[in-house]
Amino acid sequence: MATISITGMEFHAYHGCFKEEQIIGNRFIVDIKFDTDTTEAEVADNLSKTVNYAAVYSLVKIEMAITSKLLENLAKRILDAIMKSFPQITNAELKVSKMNPPIGGKVDCVSVSLKFVLNGKG
Repeated sequence: MATISITGMEFHAYHGCFKEEQIIGNRFIVDIKFDTDTTEAEVADNLSKTVNYAAVYSLVKIEMAITSKLLENLAKRILDAIMKSFPQITNAELKVSKMNPPIGGKVDCVSVSLKFVLNGKG
């Protein structure tokens, strides 16, 4: 079993409750780490025996292009798409951060993290 991480995926997107956010957009950072069995890939040195990082990135990019009002909704859609496409993933944690959110003061970011655990507990 291995943990694979893809961190710092950066997107300009149009998520938020305020109309301005949906027009101007904002910078978002997405991080994911997941557990999967890499035993075959370790020996075969073959991409088809593991989770393709580029394919994961593509799924994130697709979901980031669909506007959501809430980070919670966005994070769930991304995590659902990844888990559906890669059933070999047993556990995953996804974090979506909105940089410089318009909340009335200086804040680096707000983030939502969601976890998926195969047995449903976590």
